[in-house]
Amino acid sequence: MTATLVKEAGSPPAGPPARVRHTRRRGRIIALLFAFPALLLLGALVVYPVLFSIGRSFFDASGTRFVGGENYGEMFRDPATLKAVRNTAVWVVVAPTLLTGLGLVLAVLVEKVRWATAFKLLLFMPMAVSFLAAGIIFRLAYDENPDKGVLNAAVVSVHDAFKGTSAYPTARARDGQGLTAGKDGSYTASASPGDVMALGLVGVPPQDLPGDAGPASAAAGRKAAPDELRGVVYLDFTPGGGGEQGVVDRGESGLPGIKVEAVRDGTTVESATTASDGSFRLPDLESGAYTVRLPASNFAQPYDGVSWLGPALVTPAIIGAYLWIWTGFAMVLIGAGLSALPRDALEAARMDGANEWQIFRRITVPLLAPVLTVVFVTLVINVMKVFDLVYIIAPGPVQEDATVLATQMWLVSFGGGNNQGLGSALGVLLLLLVVPAMVFNVRRFRRSQR
Repeated sequence: MTATLVKEAGSPPAGPPARVRHTRRRGRIIALLFAFPALLLLGALVVYPVLFSIGRSFFDASGTRFVGGENYGEMFRDPATLKAVRNTAVWVVVAPTLLTGLGLVLAVLVEKVRWATAFKLLLFMPMAVSFLAAGIIFRLAYDENPDKGVLNAAVVSVHDAFKGTSAYPTARARDGQGLTAGKDGSYTASASPGDVMALGLVGVPPQDLPGDAGPASAAAGRKAAPDELRGVVYLDFTPGGGGEQGVVDRGESGLPGIKVEAVRDGTTVESATTASDGSFRLPDLESGAYTVRLPASNFAQPYDGVSWLGPALVTPAIIGAYLWIWTGFAMVLIGAGLSALPRDALEAARMDGANEWQIFRRITVPLLAPVLTVVFVTLVINVMKVFDLVYIIAPGPVQEDATVLATQMWLVSFGGGNNQGLGSALGVLLLLLVVPAMVFNVRRFRRSQR
């Protein structure tokens, strides 16, 4: 009997009853049935396209001839593709860094204001705008014409407030009427003290004349002292027709605000600005010959602003649009992490005499490091796939200067290249670049869940 008890005590535990095993198997089957539609969609929309693109990348443009790794070699020999890789690298380095830093600063500042909810709503609102709509908005905002582009309108206003602008950008002298055009855009004429000059210009629409412009005929009849030069700069055009070229006729208007210089031996001796009737006076001149000059600044074209969408600035301009859209996302995520920080550590640092900058740098940022990493990696994944903003904002002539891997893949495949083999190779390259960041994000998320 003792042997029997020992044998029973040393035997392994009996397995689960058959009914329990059946119930578990049935639960797995039911779970699989519920997951099957999602798995089917995942396979049709993700797995199959990925496998098809990998296979297609080994064939030529027509898809009939196997070329092996030729498309991958061509990809790194093509200057446009290399530029797309460089631009993508700029995006990956600049955009996530700026967004994470900006989101961190805003999240910390928002905690200190009363209207934090309204501020967060305002910054998060661009996330509700599609990339297509945002691209159109910023394409208009970056327009080089100050009458259309709000950014250039602001730049031109600030420039003109400090430097001023010419009132007569279209003015020019008539040929053979005494004024000689210089290479720099100025006009000159020869004179001596005691002369009275009539310097006629054309090309100024009467409606564009300054409001204080007056008739020039009275100024043309004034006499000059022996040591001065007098004259009038006028619009050599009689409204309604008639009049004589080179002569100040009644009804012809003076051109106020034009700078006039007396030049001798290459040096400006005297200068003046025309009055409302176009008259000017250059006094205290020694005897001899002078050159009377209307400087080119009188006729300079108005400042048109910055070429935001030119080859040099198109990528930073598009990154600026991306920042406008995604700043709210970064701020909200970092703000959620900030609200979970242990307040006792912050209060203890304040009680120990630490200022806000020291608390931010040595306590807040280190404690937020996991959240900042997740935000940064998420944005890296996102910017690698950016397409809409680049394609919409960049004008056709500079599309190649702004291209990234996603746009280059589309252009090569469907935008005129018609080479789906090379486009598939670009897609595989983009996948290989994105997957490590996605794996890192998933692993970090699982680690934080534990």
